Amino acid sequence: MRGGYHGYGAPGPVELVQAVRAAGVADERVLEAMRRTPRAAFVPTAHQALAYQDVPVPLPHGQVTTQPSLTAQMIAALKLSGTERVLEIGTGYGFQTALLGRLAAEIVSVERWPDMADEARRALSGQGVENVDVIVGDGTLGVAARAPYDAVVVSAAFPRVPPPLVEQLRIGGQLVQPIGPGGREEVELYERGPHGLARRRFITSARFVRLYGEHGYPP
Repeated sequence: MRGGYHGYGAPGPVELVQAVRAAGVADERVLEAMRRTPRAAFVPTAHQALAYQDVPVPLPHGQVTTQPSLTAQMIAALKLSGTERVLEIGTGYGFQTALLGRLAAEIVSVERWPDMADEARRALSGQGVENVDVIVGDGTLGVAARAPYDAVVVSAAFPRVPPPLVEQLRIGGQLVQPIGPGGREEVELYERGPHGLARRRFITSARFVRLYGEHGYPP
């Protein structure tokens, strides 16, 4: 339920952080979270050679991880202070989830595939990230029982934001989502106001897998 790409390469952990900085991410909290989170712990064993390159990594079920510099741009746009409750749609193997866990107070992450959710839980536990709850389900429905959220990160593409995610975002809360058909997206930052969701700015162009669910593409 996740994955995006927009084009750098790096051979090691230090260079990976440099690639993130080169992509325009200046938030030192985000950069420090990237330094502290070994990507190798969050990719399949067969693709360890790609762990510290700034590229997507294949996952089961035809999914891919999001390129690290793109992940960092999306997270940085939210300007997290450390006190927030964040809803993540698309856990994958949990690398972005781990970054969010180091930057916010509480993360609720929804993954469509049970086996990937299990892998993410193992990796997160192994890295001592304990403020994350990985839930198997339809990400387009969010997790209403844990709402309201201060921020929402959607790691898959659809032409519009699913209404339940808007409803579960607090007034003043922010949401990042790639908007498009899947494969050709504009990553946008939104804010929920008293009269609904308002677009705040364009973050970057990218390619993401499709968002599936009741308020996304039919499974």
